[in-house]
Amino acid sequence: MIEIGPYRFSAMDARKTVDHFDELWQLHLDGRDPHALDGLRPTFTGDTDTDLRRAWDALLAAGPALRAAGQLPPRAVGTVEHLASSRGGVPKAGVDHVDVDHRGVVGDVQAARQHHGRPWQALCIWSVEVIDRFNRDGHALFAGAAGENVTVRDLPWADVRPGVNLRLGTVSCVVSAYALPCRKNAQWFAGRDHTLMHHERGPVSRVYATVLEPGSIAVGDPAILEP
Repeated sequence: MIEIGPYRFSAMDARKTVDHFDELWQLHLDGRDPHALDGLRPTFTGDTDTDLRRAWDALLAAGPALRAAGQLPPRAVGTVEHLASSRGGVPKAGVDHVDVDHRGVVGDVQAARQHHGRPWQALCIWSVEVIDRFNRDGHALFAGAAGENVTVRDLPWADVRPGVNLRLGTVSCVVSAYALPCRKNAQWFAGRDHTLMHHERGPVSRVYATVLEPGSIAVGDPAILEP
């Protein structure tokens, strides 16, 4: 186990974080000033421990650098519409309140750790408006169905993308990546085409977030973009 401050990485977490660094970095830059992160991209050595620390420092520095360069959206306020947790698999069951630490929702479990559970995947967040739009097109989604922990309302979802900060209840987090569609979610889509929720299809994807400040979230709490 590698510990960096309050964050804990298994050997698999470390390897996958370093292996996916280029992709994660590019998500922060897409559609933004390509020079906003100049000087922050690390040089890797081939040693996983060293490279993980360099990658993690760079990823945590990306949001503040984008903010300083004027590349992040204005403040917006929405609401926590739904919270969900499970002992593995989808859908996740609705709950009224969750406690959150640097690993994510306390008591929430990912059934398959191969693609989930890194510190930059601590929270999975989605939008009620996106779900409603899918259902108007004939799909059968509902809050928690796709495995998100937090479903929000009234945030401009196109702006909720890697680099931005969110405050959910008393929890502060930074959006780190889009959550790639999983075939386990095919059951909610007409024609079983779960790729419809891929971020390349537009502002429809769930997002992952890194927890900066642990706390608690209750249904009805404010959900603040760029607090």
